[in-house]
Amino acid sequence: MKQSRNLWMALAAVVILMMPALALAAPVTVNWWHAHGGALGEKVNAICDGFNKSQNQYQVVPSYKGNYSDTMNAGIAAFRAKNPPHILQVFEVGTATMMAAKGAIKPVYQVMKESGLPFNPGAYLPTVTGYYTTLDGKMLSMPFNSSTPVLYYNKDIFKKAGLDPEKPPTTWPALAEIAKKLVAAGVCQAGFSSAWNGWIHIENLSAWHNVPIGTKANGFGGLDASYTFNGPVQVRHIQQLADWQKDKVFVYGGRTNAGNAKFSSGEVAMYTESSAGYAGFKKTCQFDFGTAMLPYWPEVKGAPQNTIIGGASLWVLQGHKAADYKGVAAFFNYLSKPEVMADWHQATGYLPITLAAYELTKKQGFYEKNPGTETSLKQMTLHKPTENSKGLRFGDHAKTRDIMDNEFEAIFAGKKTAKQGLDDAVKAGNELLRKFQKANK
Repeated sequence: MKQSRNLWMALAAVVILMMPALALAAPVTVNWWHAHGGALGEKVNAICDGFNKSQNQYQVVPSYKGNYSDTMNAGIAAFRAKNPPHILQVFEVGTATMMAAKGAIKPVYQVMKESGLPFNPGAYLPTVTGYYTTLDGKMLSMPFNSSTPVLYYNKDIFKKAGLDPEKPPTTWPALAEIAKKLVAAGVCQAGFSSAWNGWIHIENLSAWHNVPIGTKANGFGGLDASYTFNGPVQVRHIQQLADWQKDKVFVYGGRTNAGNAKFSSGEVAMYTESSAGYAGFKKTCQFDFGTAMLPYWPEVKGAPQNTIIGGASLWVLQGHKAADYKGVAAFFNYLSKPEVMADWHQATGYLPITLAAYELTKKQGFYEKNPGTETSLKQMTLHKPTENSKGLRFGDHAKTRDIMDNEFEAIFAGKKTAKQGLDDAVKAGNELLRKFQKANK
């Protein structure tokens, strides 16, 4: 009995001695709130599983929080309640809002510096990181899912009309001529349509033609910036879209990407949409299609320049222990590995965020096996970004996009000219900017 009691006491002593070690061995939890549901959400889970299995110090826990707006709002509310996630995915037009949230964010460059892990901002695609860096090149958030718009075209319809399926239009006048031939041949109902009109036909149109959409380097220079997207290039382009409706060169497809079915059904032969729409079209289109760079207006000096991104980045929130931020840094380091980012790029259609991931994808022969998937990269890296083509950083810009959509519908319905509609959009947008500026002094 006495021996048994002594044995139990010895075992208890060993357990007590081991408890601190066991506690130290428990992985640090890193919470990541994101906006990817469905197949994209499954891919996010797979990335986190890969990281968690690659080491035993940290455990990244991904949580889907709804669409981009819902996710950002949930993160802000959690911060105010002093229970924020470590990582919050925020869409690109929320960048100014996150920067203005004083005391809420811990810049990525600071997180990485404190961790001691290797971090080279030059390893990332400059046209991607430019959106999320300060004017002196310090990275504020980690790029993750970025895309840019491209032109999709139906090769089968081109063939039926006697057109070369390997020669998509490179300019807007050429697109109009092709559209007219296609409609005249009876192979489609209209020449082309578009998704995301504000993002593609104002923001990217402007960058592609190296003209600003606002002052202060498109908002990068301060909260006192103002919109100027009612300039000659933008007005001419939007008015041309409206006028082309008469000849069925263009047909309005609705807001967001609601018009995607117009392309996948063959109703239109050409369609401007995000490069991340490629995987979806591969599933829904029962025909051979290609991609091409966005058309440009040849008379505009400096065009084509480079396009800008859509999508989101990962922001680190304040309010956590130093050990937690080391876990965040380790995860970002893993996320940036060429093989991890190349896999994400190839599986989703989003851009690779690093040059190494791009080169690895080329080396693996992915672009040769999947023609058209490299178009977005060539377009984004066509030229070194300028102040006009680096991106944009305006407060509450998501609301301004809603204003743009309202005005587009009035213009395409013939209720306003493009000049009237864009003037009104700029006026309303600038009112939002002044409210944002006042609230974030």
